[in-house]
Amino acid sequence: MVASPSLPPVLVLMGVSGCGKSTVAALLAGRLGWDFEEGDDLHPPANIAKMAAGHALDDEDRQPWLEQVAAWIRERTDAGRPGIITCSALKRSYRDVLRGDRVEFVYLAGTREQIAKRLAARHGHFMPAALLDSQFAALEPPTPDENAITVDISVGGSAEADEIISRLELGPAASLPRDAEA
Repeated sequence: MVASPSLPPVLVLMGVSGCGKSTVAALLAGRLGWDFEEGDDLHPPANIAKMAAGHALDDEDRQPWLEQVAAWIRERTDAGRPGIITCSALKRSYRDVLRGDRVEFVYLAGTREQIAKRLAARHGHFMPAALLDSQFAALEPPTPDENAITVDISVGGSAEADEIISRLELGPAASLPRDAEA
């Protein structure tokens, strides 16, 4: 799976909380000069309050959030702009809401132990480490028939970004054809 230079992709960096989505997405956006959105910022206040109180979201809670993420993706693809957005996209049904011709999923995969260690060191995020088990319980890793690559988180954010750029043959927005930049 290689991104077409005439049809810039929108990358959805996905995985459980604490896998490094925000870090890797920011690195990619900085290196590529692409639009970037932190998917967590699109959660309705009720979702944030629920997670902060230690309660896992259910499918009904996630639906308005997924619709917001999908709208951001469509804005980029309709404009012919590349973009990067973070979204746990834990279930195939969630990815189905986000899916599109130029949407590529990047699954940041790690073990429960790796991610638990990261979450224990993270401060100031509304998603408590206590919800990690619920994230892994809901996780349905992308299957071969989905437009997705899997990246191992054990190599660190910078190397993960390098791998994503290499595997998807990505380039800066400035190198896109003029008609794709409109």
